[in-house]
Amino acid sequence: MEKPCVAGGRKAKARLTPATKEKRTGDTSSLLSAEEIGELFSRFAAAMPDPRTELDYVNPFTLLVAVVLSAQATDAGVNKATKALFAKADTPEKMLALGEDKVRDAIKTIGLFNTKARNVVALSKALVETWGGVVPKDRDALESLPGVGRKSANVVLNVAFGEPTIAVDTHIFRVANRTGLAPGKTPLAVELGLERVVPARFALNAHHWLILHGRYVCKARKPECWRCLIADLCRFEPKTPSTAPSGGASVN
Repeated sequence: MEKPCVAGGRKAKARLTPATKEKRTGDTSSLLSAEEIGELFSRFAAAMPDPRTELDYVNPFTLLVAVVLSAQATDAGVNKATKALFAKADTPEKMLALGEDKVRDAIKTIGLFNTKARNVVALSKALVETWGGVVPKDRDALESLPGVGRKSANVVLNVAFGEPTIAVDTHIFRVANRTGLAPGKTPLAVELGLERVVPARFALNAHHWLILHGRYVCKARKPECWRCLIADLCRFEPKTPSTAPSGGASVN
């Protein structure tokens, strides 16, 4: 897998100068150029030609449920819980028949399981009653479902229906700001910024590349800049030095 950029190593109480604050929020001098953005995504594409979500699912409905369950939880934790759940209920009708108590029992290892169980059953009911048991391909319709916000809707639109949407989670928010790709103060600002700058030929997979890069390389506390695929393009300083012996980790 590819390996991103920067950050880390700052003391928690270090005082930021106005210039540093300006750079962190992404002034125009810290933005990547169109040429650099094209190069950035070309490298991602070469390193990972066919990126996929790490959530397990079998159809648009199970993807929707997995995404709802993934809030404040790891994909691995969600997959562990949904393996048995989806074996019993892989359609809205079956999930509704299973009931909230059994859904809650199946996902009790996941944070906020009470609320999530309630939302899963409620969205299943809404799908059956309003959408004929079919997951809609429309963002507004998806966001009308219990427990589904803009980020979740964007994941479903991208993964299940092949729309070039970008769901800005904490990883994508961090990468977009650190690199100078699409700085913004809110997830929506970053999302709209990415929509403007990501080349059309890379738009479908941009979500996956950025989230995986942030999750495994451009980490929150100790980004692994020494093996980052785009470290030379990244605007964030200082780069985190390698803790490995000389000639350590590669970018492969």
